[in-house]
Amino acid sequence: MSSTAAPLTRPAAGGPSLPQERRLVTEVPGPRSRELLARKSAAVAAGVGVAVPIAVVAAGGGVVVDADGNSFVDLGSGIAVTSVGNAHPGVVAAVQEQVAAFTHTCFTIAAYDGYVAVAEALNRLTPGDHEKRTALFNSGAEAVENAVKIARKHTGRQAVVVFDHAYHGRTNLTMALTAKNQPYKDGFGPFAPEVYRVPMSYPFHDGLSGPAAAARAISQIEKQVGATNTAALLVEPIQGEGGFVVPAPGFLAALSEWTAANGVVFIADEVQTGFARTGTMFASEHEGIVPDVVTTAKGMAGGLPLSGVTGRAEIMDSAHVGGLGGTYGGNPVACAAALAAIDAFEHDGLVERAGAIGSILLDRLRAAQASDPRIGDVRGRGAMVAMELVDPATGEPDPGTTGRVVRYAYEHGVIALTAGTYGNVVRFLPPLAIDDALLGEGLEVVLDGLAAAAPDPVGTTTTSTGNTTTGAAR
Repeated sequence: MSSTAAPLTRPAAGGPSLPQERRLVTEVPGPRSRELLARKSAAVAAGVGVAVPIAVVAAGGGVVVDADGNSFVDLGSGIAVTSVGNAHPGVVAAVQEQVAAFTHTCFTIAAYDGYVAVAEALNRLTPGDHEKRTALFNSGAEAVENAVKIARKHTGRQAVVVFDHAYHGRTNLTMALTAKNQPYKDGFGPFAPEVYRVPMSYPFHDGLSGPAAAARAISQIEKQVGATNTAALLVEPIQGEGGFVVPAPGFLAALSEWTAANGVVFIADEVQTGFARTGTMFASEHEGIVPDVVTTAKGMAGGLPLSGVTGRAEIMDSAHVGGLGGTYGGNPVACAAALAAIDAFEHDGLVERAGAIGSILLDRLRAAQASDPRIGDVRGRGAMVAMELVDPATGEPDPGTTGRVVRYAYEHGVIALTAGTYGNVVRFLPPLAIDDALLGEGLEVVLDGLAAAAPDPVGTTTTSTGNTTTGAAR
């Protein structure tokens, strides 16, 4: 198709001015969406998948609108990115003002206020009242990779410890840190060395207390890696792509104590859990831990690419001048968006709103679990909640039913995402701007999809490839 194809029709306004309703006027995908997807197949690399086959033209509040006029309840937030709501007015205004002033200098060439102001905000908001420093980058994977670089420089050690079910990104180093082969790692090696994986606390599957699960992990580190060789222990306080795994109480605290006693840098990957998502500003706060280093991205900048590494001053200042940076890291437009989004998180009641969303999701899903043995587990914190589906006869993961549920959802006007090492988890990540009625309606559609999902034929299996066709993203 010609590159001069007609643009998709857009509503007069996006953001929260859009009607907050689920509305289907065509089948899904509709004709305009199919047109774009055909162009995508001809122009975009096949490895870039699309989980929900629609062509988006507007989004705001709790809805996403496609080119055919269908309005979808958004239970994914672009994988926890548009937490303040898509096209948030404060973010839009800040971006427009900054774009009119200047779009780029490269901070490592000529400094500007926005970068410093975001660093100051992260130093203030992340857990702990110790002196901190921050460096800004573009993506979550970049943040994680730079956190590892800094930890290695600070300690003079090389080994990095990560966990089963972890997801940390798609660069070469972060693929090594990520646990799941498909779709993230398969065929892309060799990967960076000196990465060691230990068991995560996964209460639904291991039945261990937090301290017991931590003791198991620590024993493996000490026997197979050696504390004196370990630069960093990297963990998601609640695992994201791994299935929204909430570790048992005491697990993170025990790991934190061990790292402090052994000179190991404790890195909390808060890329998905940060910025009010779990009902606190950062998920580490639920366990009362103070990480040495925190990585952030996703929800921080209202949809613009920005990430950060924030940590103890003595650790962050270990890198030599010029050792950290990047052409676009801390772009001024993204920084302006982040400052507006952070203002909303702090002053619009979004932390409390995440807790209220969590109560609605958990209560309704646990009620459904009581009558449907396919719902093996319901878990999460705040607006980060998961439903894990299993074969009721065997307890084995059921990715087939999970895939049918999310397909039913988008065909009926709801965007829902999958997760989990086995692809058997439906994850709920609604924008914090969504209203109760829309949230409840979207949730009921997902549960209708579960009720309608027939089991796999006898003798067949389904292989998970992440979030339907795309997996996670950083």
